[in-house]
Parts: sequence; C-alpha cells; structure tokens
Amino acid sequence: MTSSDRQFTRISSGISGLDTLLRGGFVNGRLYLVIGPPGAGKTLLGTQFLEAGLDAGETVLFIHGEESADDLRANTAELGIDLDDAAFLDVGPESDFFTRAQSYDVVKPRDVEDGHLIADIRDSIEAVDPDRVLIDPITHFQYLEPTEYQFRKRIISFARFLKNRGTTVLATKTPTEQMDTQLKSLSDGVITLNHGDEKAGRRIRVPKHRGVGQRDGSHGMEIREGGVEVFPALVPETHSRRFEPTKFSSGIDGLDALLDGGLERGTVTILSGPSGVGKSTTAAEFLSTAAQHGDPALAYLFGESIETFTHRAEHFGNPVSDLHEEGSLLIEEIDSLAMSPEEFANQVRTQVERHAAELVVIDGIAGYKNAIKGGEDGVELRRRLRALTKYLIQMNASVILIDQRREVTGFPEPTSESVSYLADNIVFENYIEVGGELQRIVGVLKKRIGGFETVPRRFRITDDGLQIGESVSGMHGVVEGVPKRVGGDPDQSL
Repeated sequence: MTSSDRQFTRISSGISGLDTLLRGGFVNGRLYLVIGPPGAGKTLLGTQFLEAGLDAGETVLFIHGEESADDLRANTAELGIDLDDAAFLDVGPESDFFTRAQSYDVVKPRDVEDGHLIADIRDSIEAVDPDRVLIDPITHFQYLEPTEYQFRKRIISFARFLKNRGTTVLATKTPTEQMDTQLKSLSDGVITLNHGDEKAGRRIRVPKHRGVGQRDGSHGMEIREGGVEVFPALVPETHSRRFEPTKFSSGIDGLDALLDGGLERGTVTILSGPSGVGKSTTAAEFLSTAAQHGDPALAYLFGESIETFTHRAEHFGNPVSDLHEEGSLLIEEIDSLAMSPEEFANQVRTQVERHAAELVVIDGIAGYKNAIKGGEDGVELRRRLRALTKYLIQMNASVILIDQRREVTGFPEPTSESVSYLADNIVFENYIEVGGELQRIVGVLKKRIGGFETVPRRFRITDDGLQIGESVSGMHGVVEGVPKRVGGDPDQSL
C-alpha cells in the first residue's frame, strides 16, 4: 500500500464481495461508473450502496430518470432494501417534478431547456447535502446536454465539485459506443456487470480503480432475495498453513496397507472409477474415520442427495448422521446449476476456515464441471480446480476428488478430464471380468509421498462396509478389465 493509498477514506459499497474487488471499498468523494445491459443488476447494486450509507448514518440522494420514487421504494423493499430515509430527485421526462413543488425543488423547466441539468443537480446536492449520490442512469443527463463536449465539461466540473464536498457518486449506464470511453476515462472507478447465460452465469469485473487498484479478472455474481451478492475468484496465495504430512487412515486395514498407511495431509487424491463401483462408499470411510478421530471433515455432493449419501453410508456402518450432529462432519448438497464456481469456492473457504477442516471430499468432478459453465475442452475446469485444490493444500487439508469414468472396465486414461496432474495420489477402482462375473478391484497408480502396493486388490461391498481382499497377483490384463493368468492359455480368461 502506498502512502497516498493510506490517505484515502474508504466507504463500503454495501456488498462485501465487491469491497474485496475494490480493495477495501469505494474511495470517499469520488465518481464511479457501473456499466451493464438491462437486467444486469445496476440499479440494485446502486440501491445497496445507498442503503449502506443510511446504515452508517449518512444522508443519501437517489437521482433517477426512468422509474418513479414510489416504484423504486417498492421494488427495493421487496428485496429487503430500506430506502425510506433516502432523498429522491426525479428528473425523468414524464416526471411531475417540473410542474409542482417538491421537497428539493431546485430544477426549473427553463434550466432544463438551457441544457444545464448537471449544474442544477449540483444545486440540489447543496440543498440536500448528501454523503452518497446514485445517478440512475447518467445517460439521461448526457442526452439533455447540447453537445458531447458540453457534457464532458459538466462531468469534469461535477466530479471536482463532489470531491471538494466529500460526496461519493455512483452512476449507472447501459453499454453503448457513444460516450462510453469518455465516461470511463472521467470516472475514478468502473464496474462492469453482465447477466450472462446458461453457460457463463452472471459476472462482474472492476477494470479500473484509480490510485488504489482492484482485484482483476472475472468474478461470480448472483441476484438473490437480499440483493446483489459478489463472489471474488479464489486467490490461493493469500492463504497458508504449515505443511504436516501425517496420514489419514481409511479405517480399513487392507486399504490402508495398499496406501502404505493412508493418505497424507495436505495432498490431493483423485479417486477414479466407473459408476457404481464404490467410490463414494470409499470416500465415506475416510470421512467417518477422520471425524471419529477428531479431525473435522467436509463433504460436498454434486451428484447425490444428502439423504441418499447418508442412508448408504450408515447402511455400511458409518455413523455420518451422529458425526454431522456433533459438528465433526459437515455434508453439503450442491446444486451445480445454481451456484457459480466462485460462490462454491467461497463456501468451501468459509467452512474450511470456520471448522479448521482437515479433510475435504468433492463428489464429484463431473458435477463441479457443470458449475464451471466453461468450455468443452476442460481448460476452465482444470484452472478452477487447480486454484481450489491449491488453496486447500495450503491450508494443510487433505482433498479427495471423486472422478467418474465412462468405461466400465479398463481405462485408457487415469482420469476423465485430464486432471491427473493436479493429484498427489491417484487411486482407481474398477471392474474386472472373471469367468463372466464382474468383480471389483482397487489399486494405486500414483503416490508422491510415501510408498504403495503396486498390485491391485479385490474388494467387495458388504453390509459391514468395504472388504479388501488379497492382491490380484499372477495375472496380466487386470488394468484392461479381462485378466489372464500368467503362463496360462493367452486366449483363456479367468
């Protein structure tokens, strides 16, 4: 932070995530521009800015030109935003502001005809003496000035006037080529909104924050019952915890032996296999064992309900309901179509830090990919997963990512989305065909810390949970799914 930065007085935008992008909030006495298409949330963001001022005991003024004050109050009240104590100045073309007395009647018809509306609004600001002003939209004033040159002069004068008074102004605008460049240049900060589509979702950017800087890039945004919510993209470098490579046990002797004692803390494990082979059941063993040993654990379910997960886990002897009630195991069901990757990462970060979680299970990668809403090539998926897992391992938490592969037997690639480079450990579960019967095997392809058994083992899922058997030794073709005994007839499978 520079010496000049330390002299700035910050005020909250009313949206904590946006304050993060602005590196502390708006700078008092400056002009900010919010640009976005209709329905992107510009007015709503502005009203939250005003409400934050009222909550802080400030005076606020809402200058509007498209909706009446009554409609604006009613619309914001529906979202729980209280603007009853705000001053309103209606300068719309159909307003009766110009034909009857108002509480802040400072604009006269002849003044508008002269094209000096910005100057008249300045008089209104002197009358109301607001700490915050929302102009929604600023283009209304632009069109009333006789020339673009005159409008630019008015904005410059207006900005200097506000700075001298210590008034902070938020102005909204729909994106157009006309005047966009000049308005961005004149503004101290620029916020851009996009309502997105089914693939991208709502997005927010802060391309400019003069003299202060901002969190660059595209970030998640949602409009919910309480207004606009902003979810900054996760920056792992801001978090750290000392690495302690102790091990997590699964609680199953055969599986722990396969993993040379278990999975190390602060590592990422991909548990890969086809549908129904037992991946979630295996993850539940690690979760319940960790929680019972006093290590807080978190599970995020993208493709399964909590009820189904809990029922199956308890059927196999894992007391997840009791552990959840005790607070040592937290299970969350995630709707991948309703949550942006930034919102999910924010939820994970909050819960990991609140509960000091030692183990995090994400079930699974396919559901997380749906939440990303990125391209089909998987680049965005890998980028997001890398940021999330990097944060988690810096917090010294163990991570288990469940990956469902399409192939029932065999696997041409160890993971379905080419994310194997993210993993410190790759554990695979698969089916093999033995005498026309499908049997289950579990093995380890990769383990960066410590040793592991190189030969897979058979396993079964019973009423008592996972039963790990002997190694599948003396055979070849196990990985392909049709093993043959070494030295036997090459055309005869087991």
